Amino acid sequence: MKRMTTRLRSLGRRLGAAGLAAGTLWAVTVTAGSETAAGAWKALRESSPMGALRWELGELWVRDTLSPAAVLTLGESPLLLSARTAVAELWSTERAESAGDGEEEELVTTPVEETPLDAADAADNGIPARTLVPTDPSGYTVCGRAYISNTTDHTLDVTALTDTFDAELADDGPQILILHTHGSEAYTPVAGTEVVWSGNHRTTDSRYNVVQVGDEMADVFSEAGISVLHDRTLYDYPSYNEAYDRSLAAIESYLAQYPSLRFILDVHRDAIEDSQGNEYKVVSSIDGVGTAAQLTLVVGSDGSGLPHPNWMENLKLAVALQEDLLTSYPTLMRPILLRNSRYNQHATTGSLLVEVGAAGNSPEEAALAGRLFAQRMVEVLESRSK
Repeated sequence: MKRMTTRLRSLGRRLGAAGLAAGTLWAVTVTAGSETAAGAWKALRESSPMGALRWELGELWVRDTLSPAAVLTLGESPLLLSARTAVAELWSTERAESAGDGEEEELVTTPVEETPLDAADAADNGIPARTLVPTDPSGYTVCGRAYISNTTDHTLDVTALTDTFDAELADDGPQILILHTHGSEAYTPVAGTEVVWSGNHRTTDSRYNVVQVGDEMADVFSEAGISVLHDRTLYDYPSYNEAYDRSLAAIESYLAQYPSLRFILDVHRDAIEDSQGNEYKVVSSIDGVGTAAQLTLVVGSDGSGLPHPNWMENLKLAVALQEDLLTSYPTLMRPILLRNSRYNQHATTGSLLVEVGAAGNSPEEAALAGRLFAQRMVEVLESRSK
């Protein structure tokens, strides 16, 4: 009897050790992509309910991409269960095809030819400064002061681009939505500033990422009496993948709740290096104001094959804003980029992706650029509504 008790205790210890090892292995797997303790804890909290359900289903080690709900459904039919492998393959294929709606081409923001000018008066944050301006119209579509770098197969009609854009301010309700598909994109503060980085030039601290620029823009719109919503959610954190899918779901939710929304600004920042791989920042010296980051307007189209019938309306808005901004601040704007991907801009005829500066710019330079952009946008929109 004593020997059996000893064996049972030994077996219990072995089972406990095996369970602990399995739990440790699972925790390591779940948190492998987390760069901070907070991110690891969040991943564990989000994965625990799914892990418990898979344990109950006998799916501790995931065999395929089928969800627990799909496994439960298959279990109701021996015929379907026997064909699980084929069902999983079809499921994966369908998900891959549908995911194409959120897949966006990598944002390449170096247009055809820009001449770098010295920017000696830029504040020193340790990153070399340049002012980029187009000097040769070759390779561009030129519409007034606006240079357009067009990488689509569409031929642009300059006359049509000067027509009045479709979107205009409504009588009441929120008019503008500001959000950030890549909200953790960060800037470079002065040396000695303590920043908790979540990746390469990325942080969840809104004092140093593009969310701060959105705050500045929202303040300008509000001060002008234009109702604005600022979504400060980081759709690229903790996972960068499918950020556009998540921000599109948010856009659709906002539009359903606030039908008065006419303009959607997705605020990002660029990342720029020279031919040797050295990082630099892009700046514009504003007389009597200071040094601002240069901005780039990015317009999506239907070139990827996804429906976007009204992309020209967004481009006309971009041209109108570019013309006005360059009239006031001749070096503030880099050329407009027309791209194949939609960047969720099919949601409204007043949608733009706004690249504010680059990773090397200081938060202060980006904030000033955001304010200047919003101030001129107010003027353009109010003039359009008269």
